[in-house]
Amino acid sequence: MFGFDWASKIINDIHYILLPQVCFGCNAPLYRGEHLLCTVCRHDLPITDYNFKEENEIDRIFYGRVRIEKAAALLYFSKTGIVKNLIHNLKYKNQEQIGEFLGNWYGQLINERQELSSIDVVIPVPLHPKKQRQRGYNQVALFGKQLATYLNAQYLDHILVKTANTKTQTKKSRLNRWASSQDLFDVVEFELLRDKTVLLVDDIITTGATIEACALALQKIKNIKVYVATMAAVPKLMN
Repeated sequence: MFGFDWASKIINDIHYILLPQVCFGCNAPLYRGEHLLCTVCRHDLPITDYNFKEENEIDRIFYGRVRIEKAAALLYFSKTGIVKNLIHNLKYKNQEQIGEFLGNWYGQLINERQELSSIDVVIPVPLHPKKQRQRGYNQVALFGKQLATYLNAQYLDHILVKTANTKTQTKKSRLNRWASSQDLFDVVEFELLRDKTVLLVDDIITTGATIEACALALQKIKNIKVYVATMAAVPKLMN
């Protein structure tokens, strides 16, 4: 007599035939055991060697601008390629599970390296409420929640708020990004973060203007320390 496992396998096979899943990197069909990315694309992902112990070029972005204890990113971002496809699908194609996938991956790496053991709270860079209603979710929410799980930290998404709805920053110059990010963020419930060590998370870091504005808002709180983790970073020469 056929067992449950056999029946489940048949159902899964039918699902793959009727609703084939494709790789978010190259659009090739995914095979059994592959999730979101095919094996080839996963191996081709441009993983940075940035960590939370040694200085890197993301740290240097903030020198003389705002105090960031340490910053790092999982991947390099370019105008074309796998990472661009992943982030585009995450932000604009309702593929929120990509954030969870990247958060789980990054969380494992951070744990293996025994980094960030002092984090108390993980906070996402917020969307303006109007934009979040339009999109249906904050694209960094699941990324941040996964990191909080691995770090045994609280995930708080109501503390930092965006006070103005601005257009996308991707095509702005460095100066315009900085100017349009100033005074866009505010903090509520200061007491929850007093004397805490915070990990601020975002999807892509380019000039650092958004992170800078968020960090300046958070640093109105007494004795707070701010670390930064992002899904991806634009290499210095592309800024």
